[in-house]
Amino acid sequence: MSERSSGRQIPVVVLAGFLGSGKTTLLNHLLHRSGGSRIGAVVNDFGAIEIDAMAVAGALGDSTVSLGNGCLCCAVDGSELDVYLERLARPSAGIDVIVIEASGLAEPQELVRMVLASEHPGIVYGGLVEVVDAAEFDDTRARHPEIDRHLALADLVVVNKVDRAPDASRVLTLVRSLVDRAAVVPATHGRVDPEFLFDCRPSEERVGQLSFDDLHHDDHAGHLHAAYDSVSFAAERPLDPRRLIRFLDSRPEGLYRIKGYVDFGSYDTRNRYAVHAVGRFLRFYPEPWPAGEERLTQLVLIGTGIDAAALHEELAACVSGDAPHADEQGMWGVLRYVQGAAEDPAA
Repeated sequence: MSERSSGRQIPVVVLAGFLGSGKTTLLNHLLHRSGGSRIGAVVNDFGAIEIDAMAVAGALGDSTVSLGNGCLCCAVDGSELDVYLERLARPSAGIDVIVIEASGLAEPQELVRMVLASEHPGIVYGGLVEVVDAAEFDDTRARHPEIDRHLALADLVVVNKVDRAPDASRVLTLVRSLVDRAAVVPATHGRVDPEFLFDCRPSEERVGQLSFDDLHHDDHAGHLHAAYDSVSFAAERPLDPRRLIRFLDSRPEGLYRIKGYVDFGSYDTRNRYAVHAVGRFLRFYPEPWPAGEERLTQLVLIGTGIDAAALHEELAACVSGDAPHADEQGMWGVLRYVQGAAEDPAA
């Protein structure tokens, strides 16, 4: 069963950054490295001639919504954005991820607010990606001091054009000091591995299990943008919901994505819980166990500068004891992150 047909939502990624930082270059790179996933885009140029929209239209075809001559966060409200998202999220479009490429003058906080406030049931917030120009970072901060606030809001920061910055290490260190737990990834020509942002497989091919064997591509091994780590975790015994929530609520900086399925055992014998975390955003999706499938917890964590061994140890500590007691309050922490959940998951 595909994610879409099982009620899963299409992630909406907000791609922001000041003029010339390389947002369109990054988006085009994602389009050509999508691994078969279909990307829909809302492209917002500031100006009457929609240069950015033309730059990506050839790759996207009818999967582009173009908004010219204005700033998206000022030109539309949340209900209007829902109209555009509706066009891209309809099942017939076959979209796996939606990217909102904001103009260089857009306000990221407002864009994130609009996505989170969306009433469209088919989409979910996929994170704020802020692109900065390493070669021009100091000058950009001097002209636009608000960039510090934008970086503090980001879930992922792409420090682009590190090949053109004579002191790229200093810029990376400075950017890391300005973020709030966000992953910081260096890049040249906008080359960021798409796995950092979305699953590089069409939703129709995701059948019952996680498959992340292509997380690391050999042809990327020597590139700076491959400087991230992944942790795979599997457990045959159920996880304790309280322990897992404590882990998720205190996840370390640099841990950008968590995805997979969780078995809570006797706390909910009918459902497994798909988990989707990006930056500080977290959501669980209860869904019936597929008939005949082994009941396992399977998780993949992706980030930069993370301690893989420590994360694996913390997750192992979330495994329930031999005889977990499913008290009625045990799932409350999980249900805070289930949209429209009842208090009793088995009800």
